[in-house]
Amino acid sequence: MNTLVTFKVGDIMSEEEFFRFCRMNDMLNFERDRDGNIIFMSPTGSFTGSFNSDILIELGVWLQGRQILGKLFDSSTGFTLPNGAVRSPDVSWVPREKWDALSREEKERFAPICPDFIIEVRSKSDDLKYLKDKMTEYIENGCQLGWLIDRFEQKAYVYAPNQNIQEFNSLNIQLSGEPLFPGFLLDLAAIEKS
Repeated sequence: MNTLVTFKVGDIMSEEEFFRFCRMNDMLNFERDRDGNIIFMSPTGSFTGSFNSDILIELGVWLQGRQILGKLFDSSTGFTLPNGAVRSPDVSWVPREKWDALSREEKERFAPICPDFIIEVRSKSDDLKYLKDKMTEYIENGCQLGWLIDRFEQKAYVYAPNQNIQEFNSLNIQLSGEPLFPGFLLDLAAIEKS
């Protein structure tokens, strides 16, 4: 069952109007595609939310321990990609120099930047094709490394610029953070069991 609903509005809302629309409806989750259409998304289930949090914590602790400078974001954060889409990845990271180049006003809205690192975790209501399309969009807009984790089909996909998508047919693996995070390995089996 796919609980994504797309409201076909085209480009009738400016960036400012879409930001205000999201703030006025802050109990709902929205994204906006590059054509300006609004995508209504249901909240994730509790297990998926916990899975996302475990990944965020593990990556955050690892980054802090190695003093890798940047900003780590959760799934409630929206970014305006260079193609105009507004997306909210489950986990994302922006290097400090890119973050610091933004104005305070830009940081308070859907920052006009594509994170260098993205993780999307498929929840029960997510359409796999939709998520794969989003991952490709992230890479086309400047993302350097992206992981799509599909708990339901027990698969993981690794996206990087100018490389074929790597597909793993098991979650009993460790995903490597190379080249962005040398030495970082995410043990998906351990996260799944926690």
